[in-house]
Amino acid sequence: MKRLIAFITVVAVTTGIMAWTSPGLLRDVHLGLDLKGGFEILYEAEPFDSGAKVTRESLIKTAQSLEKRANQLGTSEPEVTTEGTNRIRLKLAGVTDENEVRKLMKKPSTLTFRSKDGTEKAPEEFNKIELVGTDFVEGGASVQFNQLNQPEIAIKLKDKDKFAQITERLLGKELAIFLDDELLSAPVVQAVLRDGTASISGNYTREEANDLRDEINRGALPLKLTEKYSQSVGATLGKQSLYQTIQAGLVASLFILIFMIWMYRVPGLLACFGLILHTWLLILVFNFADFTLTLPGIAAIVLGVGMAVDANIITNERIREEMRLGKSITSAVKAGSKHSFRTIMDSNITTIIVAIVMYIFGTGAVKGFALVLIVEIVLSIATNIYFIRFLLNLLLKAGKLKKPKYFGVKESEIGEL
Repeated sequence: MKRLIAFITVVAVTTGIMAWTSPGLLRDVHLGLDLKGGFEILYEAEPFDSGAKVTRESLIKTAQSLEKRANQLGTSEPEVTTEGTNRIRLKLAGVTDENEVRKLMKKPSTLTFRSKDGTEKAPEEFNKIELVGTDFVEGGASVQFNQLNQPEIAIKLKDKDKFAQITERLLGKELAIFLDDELLSAPVVQAVLRDGTASISGNYTREEANDLRDEINRGALPLKLTEKYSQSVGATLGKQSLYQTIQAGLVASLFILIFMIWMYRVPGLLACFGLILHTWLLILVFNFADFTLTLPGIAAIVLGVGMAVDANIITNERIREEMRLGKSITSAVKAGSKHSFRTIMDSNITTIIVAIVMYIFGTGAVKGFALVLIVEIVLSIATNIYFIRFLLNLLLKAGKLKKPKYFGVKESEIGEL
């Protein structure tokens, strides 16, 4: 009786938790570009200095800087991946104003500090480039406050000696800050700066100082980027893909649940419960780990669910074979579970190894597919092997599964031991 109460309690509590939390979990899942709509850009990277080469390290740093820039623009869940030796792909999901994103992200900004070269041809123009974005420490610009509580922008440079020479030569003169060809500020050099740091002061409001800081940090990219390709994925297309995917998944899941119950009776019903718990735990992991759901991720989910179904079928078929050999129900469940365990684990472990290799050497969507598949398999082992067998054993020990028909086995099929 105690085991039956334990079984009912476990099932009821688990079902209640899933029913109570599922709407919120589904609502909070982050959708990728292919499901939510958004904007995608492919950049080609090249060094600022002629003759230099694009290194793997500089490409990764540029991708990281580009991701920071996308985050500063307020886009949701930017996905930045490197491709090959000199390309970076940027995906911005859930874009609300595509025109604004196109304007700000289509052409990466180039940061330069310029002075007036003193020639008679253009005496009032800042036409001599003194510093470029790569001379600055990435993310090194910050907002500070002076003694009068006025905001200033503090910047850090990589080469102290170079900056000292420039400030000594331009002492008392303007050193203008440009983003592309737009003048952001033209502060006057007030002292020779030898420690590689400087502060830009002016009549800035705090908001203006923050904007200038962000512009400087955005422009300090290790490599020059040229847009090679861009496309806008409309939210309508994304929603249509998501709706059709969910619809297909629900129909397929319904057929699977009906098949499992029809073929294996009580164990099939428990397997269905395990599959539902498995899916709920996956959604919980997506929210907890802040994963982004994409179409490749959904493909991995479908594959993982298929493997979970296979695990249940292998176990239940093995139990039925033991029953047909004439073993008692308890002995058949014990033997069937034991003999099927190694087969299921071998299959899952080999798939995890393949997924790990895909994650290590893959990029973009391949990494996402592999990661979701690994999570799927781990959850499948926890729910469809250990948890379901725990529930089945509770029912067995409670004496509620005394007849072979509860396992989909006819009396006529059972031979003598």
